[in-house]
Amino acid sequence: MNLRQLEYFIRVAELGSLSKAALILNVAQPALSRQIRLLETDLRTSLLQRTGRGVVLTDAGKRLFDHSIGILQLVAQAREGLEATRNEPTGHVVIGLPPSIGRILTLPLVEAFRDSLTKARLTIVEGLSTHITEWISTGRVDVGFVHNPESQLAIETRPVLDEPLCLVSPAKIPLPVGRNGREKTDKTLPFNELPNYPLVIPERTHAIRKLLETQAALAGIKLQIAWEVSSVQSILELVRTGHGYAVLTHSAVLATGNPRDYCAYPLSDPKIISKLSLANSAYKPMTPLVSHMMQLLSTLVIQRVTGDAHINS
Repeated sequence: MNLRQLEYFIRVAELGSLSKAALILNVAQPALSRQIRLLETDLRTSLLQRTGRGVVLTDAGKRLFDHSIGILQLVAQAREGLEATRNEPTGHVVIGLPPSIGRILTLPLVEAFRDSLTKARLTIVEGLSTHITEWISTGRVDVGFVHNPESQLAIETRPVLDEPLCLVSPAKIPLPVGRNGREKTDKTLPFNELPNYPLVIPERTHAIRKLLETQAALAGIKLQIAWEVSSVQSILELVRTGHGYAVLTHSAVLATGNPRDYCAYPLSDPKIISKLSLANSAYKPMTPLVSHMMQLLSTLVIQRVTGDAHINS
C-alpha cells in the first residue's frame, strides 16, 4: 500500500467510475485499474464492486475510504507543519459553513483569502451544524462555524457572536398581538405570546428548534407549528409569501439578500440567544494557516452580521 494508491482509490470512490477518475487524475485507465487491483491484493479483500453504471464501495471499501481520508490528511498536516517553520500560512484548509452563514461569508472570505494568502488553498463546504461538527471530528474539515455547539471532547469551540432569536414576519403584514388583534407597536415579542403565531420551523435536529422547544417546555407553553421545513431559505420564502412566521436570527434573514422583505421582533421575557461559535479539532495541531483563518472568519462574520442589519423591526 502506498499514498498514490490511496489517492487513486479515494478519487474512484468519490466519482463512482474508473473512467471518470482516470480522466480527472490524468492517468490511463488500465494503469489506474492495476493500482486498485494491487491495493486489493495487498489487503486481501475486494474494495470495489463493479456495476453496469460504474463502481460502488464494498463494506471493506467503505472502511478503507474513511481511513484513507484520515491518512492523507495526516500527511498533509505533516507537510504543513514543516512549512509552518517559515512562519507563513501555507497548505490547504477546509472551512465548514452553515448555509445561512455561507451565503453571507463565501464571497468576502474568498476575496480576503485570495488577497492575503497567496501560498495557500481554500475549500469551503456547507452543512448543518451537526454535520460540520462530525466533519471536524473525523478530520474532513479543519475549522467551521456551528450554532449552539454541545460539549464534546474531540471539538474545541470559541464563541464569536450572540444573536437573539426573533419572530420573523413578512414586511407587508402587520404583526398582531394575542387574541385582541391589535397591531404590534413595540419592537419585541414576549415569548409567552409565541403560540399565537403559526410557525414554519426546522426539523427537531436543528439547533434553533432545540432551543425553542427547550424554552417552551420550561415556560409550559405549546408552539403552534404549521409547517416543518429543513431549509432556512425555504422557510423564509414561505414567510415572505404569507404561509406563517419563522423564529430565526438576523443573520438568517440577511442571507436571503432581501432583508427589507421581512420584519424581525426579538423574543423577550426571556430573551433567547443563539450562539455562533468557531469549532476546530481538539486533537489536531493548530497550524499557522488554521489560526489565521479563525481570526479572519471571526472578523468577517462580525462585520457582515452586525454591520449590515437592514431588517425592519
